Amino acid sequence: MSTTQDDGGRGDAMATPASATTTSARTGLTAAVVTTLALATVSWVVAIDRMAGMDMGVATELGSFGFFIGAWVPMMAAMMLPGVAPIAARRARIDASVLAVPLFLCSYLAVWTLVGIGVYAVYEPHGTTVAGALTIAAGLYELTPLKRTWRRRCREHDASGLRVGLLCVGSSIGLMVMFVALGVMSVAWMAVIAAVIVAQKLAPPIRTVDALLGVAIVGLGILIVLAPSSVPALTAPM
Repeated sequence: MSTTQDDGGRGDAMATPASATTTSARTGLTAAVVTTLALATVSWVVAIDRMAGMDMGVATELGSFGFFIGAWVPMMAAMMLPGVAPIAARRARIDASVLAVPLFLCSYLAVWTLVGIGVYAVYEPHGTTVAGALTIAAGLYELTPLKRTWRRRCREHDASGLRVGLLCVGSSIGLMVMFVALGVMSVAWMAVIAAVIVAQKLAPPIRTVDALLGVAIVGLGILIVLAPSSVPALTAPM
């Protein structure tokens, strides 16, 4: 009788640490997702505040370098982080240290910060013809095998923040060119492009849907070239 009780006691003792480990892991995953989404939410508030009064459509000026980067980083956090929340959770599972997820997110955003520096270096206010041409190019890129490859690899769950950032730049570069061309300080275009990017990161690729999106973007670009006044949020608000 005592032997049976002893065996049962040892079984309970072994089960308790395993259960605690599972609970701790689940807590870590939840914390990673909540932290990522909370940072994205706060970034939306900051970005909208920084962009206030700056939207001039295709004629938008970027302002000083410090101002632009101060707006660009929260813009990227707002637009990109919701799509990498599952990868951040995976990072928390692989590395249980307190700094694992913050380091992942910081290194991921560092890549998009470098993209912003590149944007600042080459950007000039432009006309609707240039905006339309760049939008057409973005739509054509959505139809390429290269886009499909980058998008698939961007969903890798075992990569570092830097690697995921680089892969996601490859996946989203066409959409980001479109965003910069149509109104880099436009909250409306920011929301539209962010929704597409997050959907592409979280949802599995569907060839028909992806093709329709690419064709729709090309069509939008043609419309911008031929009838820019018919496209809202393209020129400076009156």
